[in-house]
Amino acid sequence: MAWIWLIIAGGFEIVWAVLLKYTEGFTRLLPSLATVASMGVSFYCMSRALQVLPMGTVYAVWVGIGAAGTALWGMAIEGEMASAARILCLVSILAGVAGLKATS
Repeated sequence: MAWIWLIIAGGFEIVWAVLLKYTEGFTRLLPSLATVASMGVSFYCMSRALQVLPMGTVYAVWVGIGAAGTALWGMAIEGEMASAARILCLVSILAGVAGLKATS
């Protein structure tokens, strides 16, 4: 169950990172509220995962999911550059996350 909490936490990290752009420096109310709520859910789920899994693993996986997911969103939705090198780097991040799961 801890890994499920961690995956949900990583998913909500993607959500709040994407939403953060739309807050325009926390000057827009609804995106700001949605961002803060997503942060709260992400941190809560991460705290649940920390009850069972090692802190280093939890943080690395959480950041990896968030970084890779946010970068993929940027390429797929926001029109950011999707070069072979960027995609290879994202695959490396995801491989590291999978490796941490496999060794925990």
